[in-house]
Amino acid sequence: MLKWLRPDHVVQFVTQIDVEELRDRGIRGLLLDLDNTLVAWNSHELEESVHLWLEWAQACDLSLCLVSNAKPGRIQRAIDPLDIPFVALARKPMLKGFRRAMKLLGTEPKQTAMIGDQVFTDVLGANLLGLHTILIELPQLPEQWWMKGTRRLERWVLRRQKAAALKALD
Repeated sequence: MLKWLRPDHVVQFVTQIDVEELRDRGIRGLLLDLDNTLVAWNSHELEESVHLWLEWAQACDLSLCLVSNAKPGRIQRAIDPLDIPFVALARKPMLKGFRRAMKLLGTEPKQTAMIGDQVFTDVLGANLLGLHTILIELPQLPEQWWMKGTRRLERWVLRRQKAAALKALD
C-alpha cells in the first residue's frame, strides 16, 4: 500500500521544480493542484514567482492543466490571467479527474506529471494511473481544521518511506 503513496520527488515549493528537466525526461503535460501548490490555502492570488514559473513551463512546451477538488469559480479567479484549462470538483484521488485533465492535454500517463501537496489525493490518484508524482511538502501553513489529522498521517507515511529507503541503502 505504501508504494501508491510514495511520490517520485518532494520539494518545498513548486518554483523549485526544474521544468526543463521534466521535459527532458519525456514529460509533456503537468497536472497541477491549486491550494498549497500554486496558491496559499483559501487564497486566489498567485505570487509573482509562481506566475513566472508557470510561464517558464509553458515556454518549455509543457501543457498545463489544473486538477482540483475546488469549485470552478475559485479556480477561475486564481488562474484567470493565465488561460490554463482546469478540471474542477475532480474528487481526487478518484481517477476520473486525472483522466479528464490528460484528455484535455492530449497526454498519456508516462508523459504526465502531477504536482500537488497531498499524499492521499494528489500522489495516490496519480500513482494509480502511472503518472510522475511531485509532492509539495510545505512548511506548516494555516489550512482547514480537518486537514490537521490528515497531515499528521501524511508525515508518518513519508517518515516510514524515508526510513525504508535509508535501510535499503545499508
